[in-house]
Amino acid sequence: MKRTIRVELFSFVLSLCGLVGFTTASGAAETAPKVRWKVSGDLEEACSCRPACPCWFKSLPSKMTCDGAQIIFINKGKYGKTVLDGLAMAQFVQSPEHQTMFDSFGNWNFDYVYIDEKANEEQRAALKELAPHFFPPGAKKREFRIVPITRKIEGDEHINTVGEYALCSGHLVEGGLGGPSKVSNAPLADPTHKQYLQGETTKLSYKDAGQNWTYEKSNYMRNKFDTDNKEYEKFETAFTQKMKAMKGM
Repeated sequence: MKRTIRVELFSFVLSLCGLVGFTTASGAAETAPKVRWKVSGDLEEACSCRPACPCWFKSLPSKMTCDGAQIIFINKGKYGKTVLDGLAMAQFVQSPEHQTMFDSFGNWNFDYVYIDEKANEEQRAALKELAPHFFPPGAKKREFRIVPITRKIEGDEHINTVGEYALCSGHLVEGGLGGPSKVSNAPLADPTHKQYLQGETTKLSYKDAGQNWTYEKSNYMRNKFDTDNKEYEKFETAFTQKMKAMKGM
């Protein structure tokens, strides 16, 4: 089953600046009380860059563009009264050639978000409202699709699938002093990226949005997180100020 919905970046920026109450999944700004939410889960991430991804450090990608994916598996979560336990969502994006993700925010080549087909209508609506927090929309338009999202763990190998569109398989790399290599408090760190374990892909493939990627031994990261609306409100206020300063808004 496919469903396509578009979200305007401008509405998201307005919501972060406090100029509207919130932004609905369809992009329509409405005035309403803030919804309390709390989510704990696992982040899986990979991209076309060489490990470790320079984009989190405001640097240029390793290749002409950064072709990236984030997948969130919710172990326990609530959006208002809506229970989200066991659901997932993913984002696939691409930066413009020879530009950093940060400097080109708002002008990415595309921004697709995938919602777990296991979710009922109420849960899908909640996940779409959470998407701008976990995945700030970096393109002028955003597309949503409803697909099966799965993860299989075989030893240290994590194998993630996003519908018929994507496969993301990766494993961790060992640090110089033993144990997994860790990155902490990168310049663009958000609440799900306070610290993450560094690895490399076995395979990252994607066929959607007019793309056809296949990468091996590229950047891979994963992390366990526990966050809520209060932590994200603090982060988003700071992030909005950075974007306003950069774009002269």
